[in-house]
Amino acid sequence: MRLTILGGGGFRVPLVHRALLDDPARAVTEVTLYDTDPDRLRVIAAVLERQAAGRERPVRVRLATDLDDALRGADFVFSAIRVGGTAGRVADERVPLAEGVLGQETVGAGGVLYGLRTIPVALHIAERAAALAPDAWVINFTNPAGMVTEAMAEVLGERVIGICDSPVGLVRRAARAAGADPDAVTYDYVGLNHLGWLRSLSYEGRDLLPGLLADPEALASFEEGRLFGADWLHALGALPNEYLHYYYFRRETLASVQEADETRGAFLDRQQGGFFEAAGRRPEDAYALWERTRLEREETYMAESREASGGWQRDSCDLEGGGYDRVALALMHAIAGDRRARLILNVRNGTTVPALAPEAIIETVCEVGADGARPLPCAPLRNDQLGLMLQLKAVERATVEAAVFKERDAALRALALHPLVDSPAVAARILERAAEAGLSG
Repeated sequence: MRLTILGGGGFRVPLVHRALLDDPARAVTEVTLYDTDPDRLRVIAAVLERQAAGRERPVRVRLATDLDDALRGADFVFSAIRVGGTAGRVADERVPLAEGVLGQETVGAGGVLYGLRTIPVALHIAERAAALAPDAWVINFTNPAGMVTEAMAEVLGERVIGICDSPVGLVRRAARAAGADPDAVTYDYVGLNHLGWLRSLSYEGRDLLPGLLADPEALASFEEGRLFGADWLHALGALPNEYLHYYYFRRETLASVQEADETRGAFLDRQQGGFFEAAGRRPEDAYALWERTRLEREETYMAESREASGGWQRDSCDLEGGGYDRVALALMHAIAGDRRARLILNVRNGTTVPALAPEAIIETVCEVGADGARPLPCAPLRNDQLGLMLQLKAVERATVEAAVFKERDAALRALALHPLVDSPAVAARILERAAEAGLSG
């Protein structure tokens, strides 16, 4: 199979490459890396060359700086772009914070600004993929993954599938905490991207989740348990995706972000800028520099939320990196080999959540095979879960409308209706600041 990675100069590309090298089936024989930045592309190519050293039958890597060239002949396309680079993320975070509301890559006003800038580029990619690789499956890594996948699906239909590593990480950590094999459990997970809940976790016909939620010691043994706290999780009756910390503990998280020396985006901009500069000067050291930088990145993941929930360090097993890569590889195997698999993916709703439109993108458990991904039926959502989903879906749809039609009213609606933006006046000022900074596409 031929795989194309859009955003091939991205920092996390070596994780995907590593998964391909470790794949016993060697399903992917050639990878094309496409990026608009040739310098970053060369650095990542040097990392991959060192990573593949000594491997039998390493995956062939080809570099491309022309989108059409990269797409032709692809069987699978990973879209992992960052429009505006890490500098854009810095501004996405700082503009809302200047107005006293959360700035974050995919959540709140920052996520809306990022979506406004990214969706037009993602739509162009979808159109070129449809024209040049109509039989390819597009797997969207690009954040904000839910709304970007929804926009791309207007062109590609069911041939675009969004993925995220947060849900599968939650399932695996919860299973270990409950004393079960993560590979042997079944589960009910539903929501939107970065807004979902694990609502059952079954092993050999028994739901382990109620017992886990009633066990403070077991909850304290993994990340989400420490992040949300035993009292709240017991009251909630479900295990939320880690990003729901921004909603449930908005005051504490905002205070932590405001007190931090720099935003997450500013840290990554400085860290990755230093890596690419050093690796560009010393390509022979690129892999070692990348590995050291990757570990630091994982150690500092969601640092503000961890600080807001008492301050604690991530477990060593959660510092391996990856997640996206494993989900994507399993998805490719299931489609290409028609091997039935169950994965948590971002797909069209159909009838899974009756309150949402059939074409709305949700994040839920799917059965995957040669015909793509089909969402499985799920238990009815509680009112609090459905309410948040409906409100955030309205924000996502307004963001897509604003990005496609350049509608200021839709952009204002997307910002003002977000639960983490507390005033239409604040939303208007954020929109004005973003336009001045050239953030809104």
